[in-house]
Amino acid sequence: MSIYVGNLSYDVTQDDLTQTFAEYGTVKRVQLPTDRETGRMRGFAFVEMGTDAEEATAIEALDGAEWMGRDLKVNKAKPREERKPAGGNWGDNNRSSRRY
Repeated sequence: MSIYVGNLSYDVTQDDLTQTFAEYGTVKRVQLPTDRETGRMRGFAFVEMGTDAEEATAIEALDGAEWMGRDLKVNKAKPREERKPAGGNWGDNNRSSRRY
């Protein structure tokens, strides 16, 4: 499982997050999603810790904490939802949905 970290400064780096979360245990991975068009960070991240206990400790300590001028939103990440392709029925081979 991973931790969702929201309301981040757009200036935050992977190293910043790694250092902060390392205070609560082993940081296995940090993901900082960026906008496809602008390349700019999107203001949230995902952090994976070594154990569930370390994740729980980090969430408890950092949720609502002020960091880099922002009040962090930190909680367990929800599983990613499957998204349907945009653009109508493109690629949909289900003939029952087509109109003739």
